[in-house]
Amino acid sequence: MIIITGISGFVGCNLRSYLCEKEKPTLGVSRNPNIDEVHYSEINKTLLNNINCFIRLAGKAHDLKKSSDDKEYYKVNTELTKKLYNHFLESTCEVFIYMSSVKAVADFTQDVLTEDVSPNPITAYGKSKLAAEEYILSKKIPKNKRVYILRPSMIHGPNNKGNLNLLYNFISIGIPYPFGKYVNKRSFVSVDNLCFIINELINNHKIESGIYNIADDISLSTIDLVQLISEVLCKPTRILKVPKFIIRFIAKVGDVLPFPISSERLLKLTENYEVSNLKIKNAIQKRLPLSSKDGIEKTVTSF
Repeated sequence: MIIITGISGFVGCNLRSYLCEKEKPTLGVSRNPNIDEVHYSEINKTLLNNINCFIRLAGKAHDLKKSSDDKEYYKVNTELTKKLYNHFLESTCEVFIYMSSVKAVADFTQDVLTEDVSPNPITAYGKSKLAAEEYILSKKIPKNKRVYILRPSMIHGPNNKGNLNLLYNFISIGIPYPFGKYVNKRSFVSVDNLCFIINELINNHKIESGIYNIADDISLSTIDLVQLISEVLCKPTRILKVPKFIIRFIAKVGDVLPFPISSERLLKLTENYEVSNLKIKNAIQKRLPLSSKDGIEKTVTSF
């Protein structure tokens, strides 16, 4: 039996379906009770003694509108994780998987991000994730247990909303992509590849405990994404090279008025953020099921 916190979220729903296909029964954790779910308050040593794997997906996500209280990040992402991890250590449960984020390491990076980079998060979200990581790493892992901290890059998949959806909407109605002056490379991970990796971590007792970055094999530029989306839609690729100072001005206006582009969204679309997946691939010794291109095409087709 596997327990998943955040089972009703995007990753949780996909992971439950994936594990069920692999004939691995799952139990969800929610703040609200359902037939096959339990409360956080019900998670204790006794319950975990009957569980093989505990997957900590749930957490307070990064708030792009910046309306959240910083204390809420630490309450959910740090303190609750510490409490659940303590229960795990006291139980006979064998595997603990904590879903952290690359943002626990860096909000911006010009070099390819590896597990060896010293963390220096800026946001309360990243700091709260890092604090949970540090607590987990501070505890000695019993010989019969395995503990994995996963730092995924931007996760995408069918029906997931985000910047890919924004690009899709622009291209589908024929609006040209205006940021052709920006040349970038960014790592993504398809939810299919993420679920595959988690299943491998559960199954393979030889994979050492530790921190693992999660990403697809090849980084893509936003222009690459525009071209892929255009191909899926059977539309011509339309890219404009609007001067950057004009783009920045429009983004500043979008910070105040309800424009589709704001400074933060512009950064998400045009920044460099490459993540190395060499460590996790060397650990599992298997190819990821979806290529970077195939994963993006699957996501876009679902829109």
